[in-house]
Amino acid sequence: MQTQEPSVIERGIALACRGVLWLSFTVIFLIPVANTILRYATGASLQWASEVPELLFPWLVMAGVVLGALQGAHITTTFLMDAIPANARRVVGTVSWMLVAGLYATLSVATGRMLEVVRDEKSPILQLPGSITYACVMGGMVLLAIVACLSAWRTWRHAATDSAASEAPVGAVHW
Repeated sequence: MQTQEPSVIERGIALACRGVLWLSFTVIFLIPVANTILRYATGASLQWASEVPELLFPWLVMAGVVLGALQGAHITTTFLMDAIPANARRVVGTVSWMLVAGLYATLSVATGRMLEVVRDEKSPILQLPGSITYACVMGGMVLLAIVACLSAWRTWRHAATDSAASEAPVGAVHW
């Protein structure tokens, strides 16, 4: 859980993710509603009505995951961190956050390498490339790596700037 004011970067990430979240949720909701009304009114339906929500759902999920990471809302286990002194917590917390950032960056690179392969896969009706959803996952992993780096910086600075560093709380690392 963050106790400090979010940085400009974090606010920008949150704003972008909220926009993606609201847009994708709204479209995912409105398409079946419109399709149902059309089906009852005319007996016809939109052929692509099931395809668009399938393409938007990963965007909805990744935006929510990144927002959860920004707010520290993911499940954490803190019993080990609570058992060590504050100075050690600072080092372990920072190293852990950097490890998490490195893993997210590695996943981003791996997903980026797959984009060319999945670009050839097309959705059945709209013929959109499969790389759209992979790009969403890659973008989410990049944002999670950035959030983890910011958390590492905040964890390192928090104890260093606090005069009572021996008892200062250090941000929990989500594994």
